[in-house]
Amino acid sequence: MTFWQFNSAAELRGDWFFPTETRFGGGRISELAGILDQHGIKRPLIVTDRGLKSTPIPECILSLAKASTTALLWAGADQNPTGQQVTEGVTAFHDHKADGVIALGGGSGLDCGKSVALLAGCGGDLWRFAYPRSLETQAERSSVPIIAIPTTAGTGAEVEASGIITDTSKPVKAGIVNLSMMPRVVIADPELTLSLPQNLTAWTGMDALSHNLEAVLVKQFHPMADAIGAVGVRMCHDWLPRAVNHGDDIVARSYMMAAAIMGATSFVKGLGAMHALSHAIGALVGTQHGLTNAVLMPYVLQFNRTAIETPVAALARYMELEPSFDAYLSAVLDLSERVGIPKRITDIGVARQDFERLAVMALPDFNAGCNPRALDVAGLVSILESAS
Repeated sequence: MTFWQFNSAAELRGDWFFPTETRFGGGRISELAGILDQHGIKRPLIVTDRGLKSTPIPECILSLAKASTTALLWAGADQNPTGQQVTEGVTAFHDHKADGVIALGGGSGLDCGKSVALLAGCGGDLWRFAYPRSLETQAERSSVPIIAIPTTAGTGAEVEASGIITDTSKPVKAGIVNLSMMPRVVIADPELTLSLPQNLTAWTGMDALSHNLEAVLVKQFHPMADAIGAVGVRMCHDWLPRAVNHGDDIVARSYMMAAAIMGATSFVKGLGAMHALSHAIGALVGTQHGLTNAVLMPYVLQFNRTAIETPVAALARYMELEPSFDAYLSAVLDLSERVGIPKRITDIGVARQDFERLAVMALPDFNAGCNPRALDVAGLVSILESAS
């Protein structure tokens, strides 16, 4: 839903400078060579994940990049990239004598690529850039330019100056944060998402919803983020089922890619318990992030109910529903069922005996402190129990 309704791929195009330069629209990947030349990148390292490597997309990007550069493809990231993989990517960067990074993929490829660029430019230990230590290292800047190319419509990592990297020694998903991680240019081409399977379309789309939704519900004065997040929420409800059930629908794919960018733009406010728990579960169990957020979503809403009834009712009114918490919660449950989201966290491999450990892991997460209702270990355990 936007104030103008666009119904063709030709209309769903734009050049945005918010929050960074973004070339949005079908077919715009053809502009890659010119962008690399514009930024003086002659030897880019293309960083992506092993899953995407099995598709034709990385070789297509490599071919386009080679039109004007000496590019190298490195596909060493897992679904949940690790610090060791970032270090391996930095080694590949230096071995190639690279002068820039093309971060390619969903959240895993994008976060790994941005982290490789950061560490390649700054050297040293990656974890000094992990929140909250990152507050003390913001004066450090990498000069390695990043071009981001998303292939899913979910994380919005293409417009973030951060990345989620797993520290396997703890284990914990750490937020790597540095302003130089913001890509110079994003090529947001929804045609790159056309081959995404139904399940990943659903999971990444629900991730986009979780970003927009939790951002709106964080209690902080940020009317710009609220406005973007509210439109992003409705856009996900309107277009995700169509993208899941009609994967070749470029209009639906375009709206979902825009919604993902909107989610990452709006969650500058912070997120909440969905993400705090999802990060812990992903670190311990290795679940897909968007799927985990989707399963947790209705239970976190119910836990937070006393603190969020007013904004949720306003959101329901904007979606042309009865203006009540229950009406919006029903819409979330309906959407989840329509796109095939499991109902319980035990359905995705989370064991009851790990609930307390997961709660302890989730509580220090930055997003736990932004949750509308104050969190403690007991409260986090109660969410997990209700979701099991």
